[in-house]
Amino acid sequence: MNIEFYKYQGAGNDFVMIDNRQEVLNKNNTKLIAHLCDRRFGIGADGLILLENHDKADFKMVYYNADGNESSMCGNGGRCITAFANFLGIIKNKATFEAIDGIHHSIIENELVKLQMQDVKTIENHENYQFLNTGSPHHVQIEFDLEILDIKAEGSRIRYGAPYFKEGCNVNFVKKLSEDTFLVRTYERGVEDETLSCGTGVTAVALAMNYIGETEKNSVTLQTQGGKLQVTFEKKGQGYKNIWLIGPAAQVFKGMI
Repeated sequence: MNIEFYKYQGAGNDFVMIDNRQEVLNKNNTKLIAHLCDRRFGIGADGLILLENHDKADFKMVYYNADGNESSMCGNGGRCITAFANFLGIIKNKATFEAIDGIHHSIIENELVKLQMQDVKTIENHENYQFLNTGSPHHVQIEFDLEILDIKAEGSRIRYGAPYFKEGCNVNFVKKLSEDTFLVRTYERGVEDETLSCGTGVTAVALAMNYIGETEKNSVTLQTQGGKLQVTFEKKGQGYKNIWLIGPAAQVFKGMI
């Protein structure tokens, strides 16, 4: 079986993208999906995204981690699938689509893709970290020696340890650079390693830093290994609304496998 695919990346977070409106891919074949994401024996990606038909929205997004399992929301993936839908002619510069955590709106503007995230109603503030769900669960903690931190080792320890255990959690390490700019490095579950950026992760960082008073800004720049992303938001009580993840999303290549 031959499968046509496209490779997209958003701030270094890369995805295999497949137009699955004709159901060309068997979504229950976990081994195949993991193989496609394998960087040595397959195409190579942090995850695989299917664009599918939807009765009411412009399309449906189905996201799989590199381990082949369907996963929670992927912010950079949501931005990349918007660019993909534009390339396919499904949308022009605005989209409404369904992902695993509900309906999202997105806008393409000046070579950037803006994705509206779900509202965040609560943030757990612990002694050394914050926990919140931005479509995916995220642990956020400040690290002053972020540049030399062993992200894979420390991220794995937290991801599998208390209180997350088997279900796990994405882990974000943060260093404040200025009032509105933070350096972020993220360990992603499902990839089980550091990724060059994580959309739901930088969203979690921006909200957490505002929540604990590290910034009073409602527009925050997040510097990742893969480039810069921006998060804007409005505070609502103990939570946040009108949250937008903003950054580049580009097609890298297409092929057959």
